[in-house]
Amino acid sequence: MNLGYTMKVVRIDKKNWVGDIENLSRSYRLFGPVKDDNFHRFEELDKDKLPDLDYFNTRLSPKSIVYPQSETMFEYCLDERKKDHHVMKEASKDYSQRAVIGIRPCDAAAFLLVKRNFDTPECKDPYWVKAYEATTFVGLACNNPHSACFCTTAGCGPFHEDGLDILLIDAGNHYFAKIITSKGENLLKAAGWDTKVDAGKEIESMKQNAETGITSFIATNKLKDKITADLFDAPFWEDMAFACINCGTCTYACPTCWCFDIQDEVHGCSGTRMRNWDSCMYPLFTLHGSGYNPRNTGMQRVRQRFMHKLKYYVDKYDNGIQCVGCGRCVSLCPVNIDIRKICNTMNSYEK
Repeated sequence: MNLGYTMKVVRIDKKNWVGDIENLSRSYRLFGPVKDDNFHRFEELDKDKLPDLDYFNTRLSPKSIVYPQSETMFEYCLDERKKDHHVMKEASKDYSQRAVIGIRPCDAAAFLLVKRNFDTPECKDPYWVKAYEATTFVGLACNNPHSACFCTTAGCGPFHEDGLDILLIDAGNHYFAKIITSKGENLLKAAGWDTKVDAGKEIESMKQNAETGITSFIATNKLKDKITADLFDAPFWEDMAFACINCGTCTYACPTCWCFDIQDEVHGCSGTRMRNWDSCMYPLFTLHGSGYNPRNTGMQRVRQRFMHKLKYYVDKYDNGIQCVGCGRCVSLCPVNIDIRKICNTMNSYEK
């Protein structure tokens, strides 16, 4: 977020892009979108690899850069002949400066939603907080939004700036770089970008054109006032969940899902304690040690997912829904369950 920083815009010629990325790699671990067969995904960039900014969206969000899908937390030894056996030791981590080049505004905004779970006055997750604070987010505005995107009615937008340190705007043979925070200013200096320009009107025009390209919308204005029990007991959940196969694709693709499970793995006398992404779509997610499962049907799990994102989160934080409108779950669901339809149904439901 801006926090009082005076923003400026610089122009970056694409003919210098290779050299700019090389300059950045001297000071930052760089991550960016890379094409893998027919799709793009975010990964750490090797010295000879550039971020491929000619993409709509990645199948998985870049949340794994801060919050890995599997992350070792502790290591231990069970061999009693060795010193410090049966002692948990924190696994070594690399929290050096990193920069994500080309993250979409919706994915950057998603980190701010997830932050409410991992970084609070009462509890701070050290792994998430340290990784997030070490990261500089260089966004890439969406000049041509995807047909499944509904970000403008989910508290976001194709040129949204919240959660970003720099916003890149593709203007043909050059980029405009809008410097949003002091972290962005530091990255600008490391890259050697210094051609300051007055492009406010041009950027605003491009922003308006992009927002006009959003053709998918949701209504959320009545969710806060709905009685939770009424929505929970609403008759439409069976129909909404009928086709769900509980595959978990929606939760793994979602940039705002944060659930995880902690497990121990032991090989010989060496052990690790790790956390892995988990999904409320899985039958084991709520299974008690007693054998009782409070959400033992697919309908109950589908209801939980959408009640959490569109009602429980709304009531707890009173700051929008737990969704940024990226459209991944819409595009990737194998049985065409659509959060837009469910949100609109919940918003308009009357008992």
